[in-house]
Amino acid sequence: MNGGVPVREFNYTVIRQKRWDSEILGFIAAIYKEAGKQELYLKQRPEELEKLVEIAKVQSTEASNAIEGIRTTTIRIRQLVAEKTTPKNRCEKEIAGYRDALNIIHENFDAIPITRNYILQLHKILYNQTNNPMAGQTKNVQNYISATYPDGHTETLFTPLAPYETPDALDRICEEYNRVIGNMELEPLIAIPVFIHDFLCIHPFNDGNGRMSRLLTTLLLYRNGFYVGKYISLEAKIAKNKDLYYDSLSASQDGWHEGHDDPVPFIKYLLGTILSAYKDFEDRFALVETKRSALETVRLATENKIGRFTKQDIRELCPSLSVSSIEGALRKLVESGELKREDGGKNTCYFRTK
Repeated sequence: MNGGVPVREFNYTVIRQKRWDSEILGFIAAIYKEAGKQELYLKQRPEELEKLVEIAKVQSTEASNAIEGIRTTTIRIRQLVAEKTTPKNRCEKEIAGYRDALNIIHENFDAIPITRNYILQLHKILYNQTNNPMAGQTKNVQNYISATYPDGHTETLFTPLAPYETPDALDRICEEYNRVIGNMELEPLIAIPVFIHDFLCIHPFNDGNGRMSRLLTTLLLYRNGFYVGKYISLEAKIAKNKDLYYDSLSASQDGWHEGHDDPVPFIKYLLGTILSAYKDFEDRFALVETKRSALETVRLATENKIGRFTKQDIRELCPSLSVSSIEGALRKLVESGELKREDGGKNTCYFRTK
């Protein structure tokens, strides 16, 4: 008790006693199977797959910021991620900060322990391009989790912990996570979503909680041997299904302050997202596995698409091809009548006619 108010307890051992349904067990088994396949693929074609890394970095940086309403043009994002330009405005400074934090995780994940101090340092890096006085510090005002919907209206979903409770709660979730992972007491694919869910309920920062939760998801997955986020952007998958993300969070937050919450909806959401990313990786590997002409590779990629798609969509599926090769192949497929092109300047789309 703290001044008559019950303090939220964290005990990850009790999670182990839960009975998991067949959907969660199925997700876990499938993710381990896909992670094993990915390891083999990486040994077979490391050079081609390395090209996926740059595409994923751009998508992750763009999507994680876009979820929070931080945007710039795709061309500017690519330049910022490649460090070929300097940020022009606040949005671009925040995008560059995400790039820096993501790069550190990519290159040093095994040397970044899960502690409050390291989380604060990552938050400081996230804001290293801006003059945010709260960078690297836990919140000093009460914050609220709200969702912004496509029609523009916002809704308060949850009231997180008060500022005075936050540093201690961050310490405790880190200690619990490290304990159950270190003792091999809890399956990492359960411990990771539980930790991220608690992190989001604590909402430790005045700003940047969503982006930090996605950086920490990538870090925790890497530290446990799940590298899919390096090649396929998890952030882009979350952004694509933003409503599902908010719904699963909301369903898992009921009763959190009293310790009566049910993390299962969020666990299922996150495991489903991870598995979907592994499936995307497999699809992309299938396109680089066999030596084919650019035309044949692009033709196969278009056959994976239903409805309208852009040149960028094909680029993601064909990382081993240059932009000019993809443009040439798309032109030939339009000329042969296999594809129809809808001109829209930067938003030019294609769709299959057969």
